[in-house]
Amino acid sequence: MRLVCLFILLVSVAAADEQQASELAGLLDAPADQEFAKANRPREFLFPRDHGPHPEFRNEWWYFTGNLDSDEGERFGYELTIFRFSLTAEPIESDSDFRTNQIYIAHLAVTDVAGDRFLVDERYSRGAAGLAGAQAEPFKVWIDDWTVGDLRDGTWRLTASADAFGVDLVLRPEKQPVLNGKDGLSQKSDDADNASYYYSITHLDTRGSIRVGEETRAVTGASWLDREWSSSALAPDQVGWDWFALQLEDQTEIMFYGLRKQDGTVDRNSAGTLVRQDGSSRYLAFEDVEVRVIDTWDSPAGGRYPAQWTLRIPSENLELEVTPVMNDQELFTTVRYWEGAVDVAGRRNGEAIRGRGYVELTGYAENTP
Repeated sequence: MRLVCLFILLVSVAAADEQQASELAGLLDAPADQEFAKANRPREFLFPRDHGPHPEFRNEWWYFTGNLDSDEGERFGYELTIFRFSLTAEPIESDSDFRTNQIYIAHLAVTDVAGDRFLVDERYSRGAAGLAGAQAEPFKVWIDDWTVGDLRDGTWRLTASADAFGVDLVLRPEKQPVLNGKDGLSQKSDDADNASYYYSITHLDTRGSIRVGEETRAVTGASWLDREWSSSALAPDQVGWDWFALQLEDQTEIMFYGLRKQDGTVDRNSAGTLVRQDGSSRYLAFEDVEVRVIDTWDSPAGGRYPAQWTLRIPSENLELEVTPVMNDQELFTTVRYWEGAVDVAGRRNGEAIRGRGYVELTGYAENTP
């Protein structure tokens, strides 16, 4: 469940064009432009085409997270996200290669568990003059030299480097894309237009390297891809969400998002997906999943986040405890949110089971200058 870019770009796009920034502010303060395409009915998904961009929609993102281990036994988590946002429904006609209605933003984060460090960087750019963009064939999405690209052998390569850290990873899908929601249409509120097209690749074998400071480590592990596009935002009474992406050691994966309302309750449009060992999946409705917060963490910058949970799926005889590998995995980018690596332990059909994953938490803390 990924809607963060609707808030990120309000400030960031000012660097691209002052007039377009004003237009964006209007878009975010009002219902989506009726000229944008809407995710309000089922569609046919085609791959690899749908790995590429959907510019007729207002926003979309490519969201990679993963848990990795070095040869020396060190534990790392990583996030690489690229967002695309349209300022207008129609392309801008101009003689300038730099004039565009497309804005891109990227977030890179690494959790260094042994070093007790959480490293974050952010980039943003207009989608013009080769500075940033996305294409379907061959699949590629990039902003500056941060790139996700198809290697044409069934694998993707992720490369992104900041001054203090970086990643260079090759990802091989172990399962086919899974459609979330109802046949890929993920409803976010009772308003039929407040929905997205949403799929995930829940297990990608991952190999490559992570650099922290002057040290580069060879790493292996598993990643997760979330892909979502729409032209809508949160409903007026929704303030944020808790998103879980869990990979269990028996090759079961679980995605669930809880949309929080202003009155403290969880919206009944919250939902998820359970992916079985053979790649088949099951839709998880709001009533199928029980999530309970059992601990919290107070950010030094203000704001209190959940910091440990139990997640139960009674129909699967599954009960899990989800614990961050570090409490402080808070991103201070243009928007402030928490996203980090977690450990999973619990029981399934009475037998012990373990796993790893990622959790995203939004709406718990105000942005700070």
